[in-house]
Amino acid sequence: MAVKEILRMGNPQLRQVSNVVDDASDELIISLIKDLQDTVKAHQGAGLAAPQIGVPLRVVLFGGGGPNPRYPEAPSIPQTILINPVLTPIGSDLEDGWEGCLSVPGLRGQVSRWSRIHYRALNENGFEIEHCLEGFPARVIQHECDHLDGVLFPDRLVDSASFGFTGELEAAGIIAKLARAEQKASQQSRSD
Repeated sequence: MAVKEILRMGNPQLRQVSNVVDDASDELIISLIKDLQDTVKAHQGAGLAAPQIGVPLRVVLFGGGGPNPRYPEAPSIPQTILINPVLTPIGSDLEDGWEGCLSVPGLRGQVSRWSRIHYRALNENGFEIEHCLEGFPARVIQHECDHLDGVLFPDRLVDSASFGFTGELEAAGIIAKLARAEQKASQQSRSD
């Protein structure tokens, strides 16, 4: 379909609670899924939620099927579409980790997330699926599903001192060198 503009933090649409999808086979949903796929690929994201492209529906995409230059040390995650996802933590263990977001470009923050989660949702074909995730994939799905409830990762910071511009955090040795990969992805998406 098309690469869509990604809404940025400050846009009130990102703070809305998304609506449940009634019919996964609706042409609007099929088109939305293609737009999410095209947009996440163009921006080299680890995931994308429908509200980030201005569509207030409970649809997320996570993973890309290969290495992600924005998260070079993270494992690849198969691309997965979830419609009306429901997340349930497995246990009470939490894990702190650095996150970024296509709606909060150039910034990273340390966020605490459940270490393991179970999800249930409809897939792009309208079939119910469920799966358990841990580590980075569990972090990504929690991040994307937060968007469905109007929550951005800065709302979940471990503390405000663990939030800053990627380049500054790298220069201070707080996070690994990611700025070049993010900058390249940003430049590529603007030229497309």
